[in-house]
Amino acid sequence: LQQELRDAGRVLGPCPESPRAPLAREALRVQEQSEQLAQELREVSRNRASLRGRLRELRQYLHVLREGQRFTSLPAPLGSPPRPRALSEREPILDPSLHQHLDRKINFVAGVIHPWRVSAFERLLWRACRGYLVASFVEMPEPMEDPATGESITWVIFLISYWGEQIGQKIRKISDCFHCQVYPYPESEASRVDTMSGLHSQIQDLSVVLEETEQYLAQVLDKVVLALPTWRVQVQKMKAIYLVLNQCSFDVTEKCLIAEVWCPVRDLTQVQDALRQGSYKSGSSVECFVQCIPTSESPPTLIRTNKFTAGFQSIVDAYGVASYQEVNPAPYAIITFPFIFAIMFGDVGHGLLMFLFALWMVLYENSPSLRQASNEIWLTFFEGRYLILLMGAFSIYTGFIYNECFSKATVIFPSAWSVATMANHSSWSSDYLATHPSLTLDPNVTGVFQGPYPFGIDPIWSLATNHLNFLNSFKMKMSVVLGIVHMGFGIMLGIFNHVHFRQRHRLVLEFLPEMVFLLALFGYLVFLIFYKWIKFSAADSMVAPSILIHFIDMFLFTSNAGNLPLYRGQVPVQTALVVLALASVPVLLLGTPLYLCCRRRAQRMGGPAVRLASRRGGSAGGVQQGLTASTVPMQLAAVGEQEPLLEGQEAGNSVNATKEDVESGGHSPDAEVRDTGPV
Repeated sequence: LQQELRDAGRVLGPCPESPRAPLAREALRVQEQSEQLAQELREVSRNRASLRGRLRELRQYLHVLREGQRFTSLPAPLGSPPRPRALSEREPILDPSLHQHLDRKINFVAGVIHPWRVSAFERLLWRACRGYLVASFVEMPEPMEDPATGESITWVIFLISYWGEQIGQKIRKISDCFHCQVYPYPESEASRVDTMSGLHSQIQDLSVVLEETEQYLAQVLDKVVLALPTWRVQVQKMKAIYLVLNQCSFDVTEKCLIAEVWCPVRDLTQVQDALRQGSYKSGSSVECFVQCIPTSESPPTLIRTNKFTAGFQSIVDAYGVASYQEVNPAPYAIITFPFIFAIMFGDVGHGLLMFLFALWMVLYENSPSLRQASNEIWLTFFEGRYLILLMGAFSIYTGFIYNECFSKATVIFPSAWSVATMANHSSWSSDYLATHPSLTLDPNVTGVFQGPYPFGIDPIWSLATNHLNFLNSFKMKMSVVLGIVHMGFGIMLGIFNHVHFRQRHRLVLEFLPEMVFLLALFGYLVFLIFYKWIKFSAADSMVAPSILIHFIDMFLFTSNAGNLPLYRGQVPVQTALVVLALASVPVLLLGTPLYLCCRRRAQRMGGPAVRLASRRGGSAGGVQQGLTASTVPMQLAAVGEQEPLLEGQEAGNSVNATKEDVESGGHSPDAEVRDTGPV
């Protein structure tokens, strides 16, 4: 049914209401009605296709007869004098070899051919028949549908005149090989006129029948458009119900079903109400109920999202899903991801285009044509419309900082550089200006540089020859600073996980080495950037050392006499930082594995870890005993104070809801984590 609607260009609207899942007898009725409509559509579509094909053939045949008249009906005009011909006294009036051919009849083969095959068809006819034919080709006056592709093309009509039966057989075989549609061509003109009149009447009758068939098909499609949305929702609900039922298990009496599921604590009341309503509507004598059971399994992860946060959560999930009760970084990525993009893509014009495009998708997000589009690329853009909106907004902001609009600078405030002051100080003459196309503005001259620009980059830099050097250096340093701050923030989030799960060894063996490595190398680089900005000004810019050379010498343990140190004792400090960074690498790579290995070895040898394992085993045994002896229709397993999820997912898989904002779970330092325990 959906395929027929797509072929007819009909758009299937949303379901006007939310129908309940049908019962078994109602499902049979839906199946019967849908099969009846599908069979009716197949028959009507088959009849329409047959009528269209027959009508196309009749029209092609009519055009073949009309155009063939141009080649076969060429009488000489009345009263036209014969062409003079110089004859010799001994030359016969007729060639003796022509007498034996005068009694032979001229035959015709007429039809239509695809325009792409005309040249090859003509060459093959000429070579196969050795030129003993006369072939004429002309385009059809109106385009017609190609039955193979469904496209409208202009067919080519051909008329071939020949003598002999063998040549006629060759022509027909070649026509079949080129998929030509061959039609009978009457020999006499009177027969052709009678055939054309008959074709006219048949075309008119078929057109009337085809129009009635189209109207009937439209009526059937209207029925499908009205019924199909409701049927789809009902079938999807039935599939979901039977999927859950297939995952349930029978009890020992085989009279009730038991389902073990993960359920968020806040949704327990809704589950109980739904089971109570289901028992009442089904007329069951035994009411369904929920029993919470303890378990030692790790719950899956539930992250509630809405239409705004779903796109950002998908990006985070692409890198990895947070385990149960871990910090969810998606709320922070809502700001950091678009902003870091804008640092690389800072342009007011391009950012405005992105912002307007995303704003259009946001304003018309409820439009059925946008939501029901089948193009995969378009759906990717539409699902990330809020992400694109923020990316465009941040790009506009960083574009104002870079003072770039479609790669051109804009003058919002007056420039802080004074060319007139520099000209008066240097006494530039006309001859000097003629021989020096580039002029240097010295900020050390009083009045040339009047202070920083109010916001962003001064537009006069777009006219400078060292514009790229200055702007690239500015962007690179800003990207390094913000990137390292972002990385440090991500490492700091790990503290909440380590404290919450009481994994103090990870604070020492993972967090500290990571921070030491990051700060000793890249944090020191940020310090050098700010230190150079503060210490050196335009007055001593010629002697300012290069941070890049210092950073390279730091790893090579070398010094460069031409590159002055930034501060006293720089070499020992850099050496100590590199040694600290290198020392943190083996701790980071081997610390946690060695600690876990030692702890497992201690568990085998006996000790507190063994007693802890036995206590867990006792809890697990209690769970198994409760599951075996229970006869309740449905049970619920949950752990801790946070929200467990549906058991249909493994631990660590993300289930996205659409009604609430993203939640990262409780991460208070005094949160209690229990291996087992009821909700």
